[in-house]
Amino acid sequence: MGKKVKKESEPPPKDVFDPLLIESKTPATVVLMLSSPETEVLAKACDALYKFASKGDENKLTLLTLGALEHLYKLLSHEDPVVRRNAVMVFGIMASNHDVKKLLRELDVTNPLISQLAPEEDVVIHEFATLCLAHIAVEYTTKVKIFEQGGLQPLIRLLGSPDPDVQKNSLECIYLLVQDFQNLAEVCELNVIPPLLELLESEYPVIQLLALQTLEVISKDREIRIILGESNGLDCLLKILENNELGDLHVQTLAVLGNCLEDVHTLQLIQQTGGLKKLLSLLGSSTVPDIQKNAAKAITKAAYDSEIRKILNEEEVEKCLLNLLKSDSGEVKVAASQAISAMCENADCKRALGLQGIPQLVQLLSSDNEEVKEAAVTALASLTAASFSNASAVVEAGGIEPLVNTLNAQRDGAITSAVTVLTNLAMQESSRVSIQSHGIMSALVAPLHSTNSQVQSKAAFAVAAFGCDAVARTELRNAGGLGPLIELLHSKNEEVRRNACWAVVVCASDELTAVELCRLGALDILEEINLSTKRKNKFSETALEKLLDNNLSQKYSRLGYLSSSNIITDGFYDCGQLKPRAKFLSLEELSMQELTDRRAIIFINAKPQEESKIALPIFCKFKTFFSVNTSHIWFTVSLASLLSLLYLFFYVRKGKGKKEEEKPKEVIDITPKVQEEVNPDNSLWLPPSDLILMDYINDASKTILPLTTAREQVVALAQFVADQMGGSIERDKLHDFSWELHISEIEFELKCNIVPIGKIKKGTFYHRALLFKVIADRIGIGCSLVRGKYNRAWNEVKLVDDSPKRIAGLLLPPQDYIVDLMFEPGLLLKQGSAKADQYKRI
Repeated sequence: MGKKVKKESEPPPKDVFDPLLIESKTPATVVLMLSSPETEVLAKACDALYKFASKGDENKLTLLTLGALEHLYKLLSHEDPVVRRNAVMVFGIMASNHDVKKLLRELDVTNPLISQLAPEEDVVIHEFATLCLAHIAVEYTTKVKIFEQGGLQPLIRLLGSPDPDVQKNSLECIYLLVQDFQNLAEVCELNVIPPLLELLESEYPVIQLLALQTLEVISKDREIRIILGESNGLDCLLKILENNELGDLHVQTLAVLGNCLEDVHTLQLIQQTGGLKKLLSLLGSSTVPDIQKNAAKAITKAAYDSEIRKILNEEEVEKCLLNLLKSDSGEVKVAASQAISAMCENADCKRALGLQGIPQLVQLLSSDNEEVKEAAVTALASLTAASFSNASAVVEAGGIEPLVNTLNAQRDGAITSAVTVLTNLAMQESSRVSIQSHGIMSALVAPLHSTNSQVQSKAAFAVAAFGCDAVARTELRNAGGLGPLIELLHSKNEEVRRNACWAVVVCASDELTAVELCRLGALDILEEINLSTKRKNKFSETALEKLLDNNLSQKYSRLGYLSSSNIITDGFYDCGQLKPRAKFLSLEELSMQELTDRRAIIFINAKPQEESKIALPIFCKFKTFFSVNTSHIWFTVSLASLLSLLYLFFYVRKGKGKKEEEKPKEVIDITPKVQEEVNPDNSLWLPPSDLILMDYINDASKTILPLTTAREQVVALAQFVADQMGGSIERDKLHDFSWELHISEIEFELKCNIVPIGKIKKGTFYHRALLFKVIADRIGIGCSLVRGKYNRAWNEVKLVDDSPKRIAGLLLPPQDYIVDLMFEPGLLLKQGSAKADQYKRI
């Protein structure tokens, strides 16, 4: 403090033994003297021990070992003031030792020490009693005892002591005590603010600093802030900031003012007196990094309140923050970026900061300082949230590339914010396209693998945002991003799970991605989630539905139902009801299985081969130089193979008459010849077109579409389907309809379990219902396909009456009908009727 107040004991009479003679040689003897009944001996013994202990921790431990403290404890209440004073001095000097503090707690010295703080006691007692209390008040249990024993009031009173050592020790003790909430409430009632403000005028910097530190702690309480404002404390703090000679106190002063800025009432008071403008001006001109950093932190804390943000905006705090971004100090840049993030909650601030701040923040994304990078990208996340203009500004500032690069940052916070910014930019079509050109989907794979739930959630959300583009979905699929995305469906974090489900919904928009998601197990996981009342959400249900809607073969196998909006396309196959936990096999996997007596797989493919114009049988297996896409059922044959196959095809077609040419059976005849051209050991299965089905669709288009009403079209199509699959069957002769044998013959003929639907001439319920749905979808008749038990399946259609009735002027809604394809083809059975129920179960 610049002043050391030395305390000397009274000189001993000349005819009395001088205790200094034994100070360094026999401390044990001096400790024994503490049991003397003579007051003068006690006083001199205490004085000798004080001097001995002052020389270092080793001597303090020696006295501790000799049991000096236990004897001194008894002297704290001695009737002689000199003995009591000297005993307190020993306690004060020894209390700095850790082992001594433990014993003092056991002795419970707080009460006798507090009693020494009475106004009538000697100033030396005040000094060393407060010194001892300050040393032991670092422990929570001691703080509680000081509070319970009424120590706060005398300590606050001693802040006005004329002795600077007493002031310093009392202040340090109060500083330690107020860090406990209970004590903080007590000092408010004891009017601690005025003496603390007076100490700000002290000539000793250590006292000023302690006063500021204490003010920082207690000003977190709103009542204290109000008292501080009413006591002109804010002016005192601003004066310190204006005084360059007190530069070492500026950081701590800003910490106090930062607390004051959090209170609207106090901030308005500062603003009204011009203090806020003065404060921001001082911050703008300061070049001290610690001051700049703490100022920005103060603004950050204050900006959480909407009213305070408004006031700060009125004082143009944005200029100050933008200026701080130019600092050479990384800590200042971090603090300024964090303040910008907080201020962005105010729309006016967001606009003002976006104009000039975004280019600076984009530059900081390339910083080698990971903390700076994280703070900058977090600020950009706040600036671009619900702001098209700021999002555009990021793009114009060249922010896309560094943002994508930030996805590989070392800090999870930086990655999370970078994903957020990119997602914000994706709201604009042009920006989204630009981001996709920088490989965003590939860059998101690593964040999807993260173990941080925030990163996982944001990454899944970004996949949903960018996955609306087919090219982006392909990139994610090729980059291996679907696997980690599906893993997130297992997350215990609700937000992660929800966003992952949403991403699946978006990614399942095309057949290729939907099939891959199913292959990776997404369907099983989603089904498991939807069985749980706690884990399922609206996105998990939608995701499951979306996956199945783009993978109708699996949907029909799992659910046994296709709606009128589920349009059967080429490549669809019906392999029967999937058993629980059974794997759903692809058509190619099914083609590799040996011929069995199990249920045949019915295959749909009426798409002509545009490139080759060649129709091959379903069981044909060969290998040549071509590319294959089994989901879309197309292939390109190499030139040599193409010429060979064309020759074979047209040779067979030319050798038959027109009547024979119309028979699809003749197409099968080329198979042996084709197989002779290839090596069967290295064959690759290719699904060809079903020429018979193509003819069915063409015939139905010509004969059924011209009919005027939907009812007529449904009836005609039902009769058409029945005619192609064995005609009407009498109910009592259904068991004689040997469709099983017919299907087995086709399988044997094709040497394959996969049967094109056009080959089936004797079909039962589920064959006819599938053919009806396929043709109806192609010619625009809305119908659903429902699988029943015991080889049953049926089609449901919605039809209005030929003469629509009106009730109260309104048309009656269409009625649901089941289409009879077996017994009376074309008969429409009203849903819920006895005949309809009978058709389903017989």
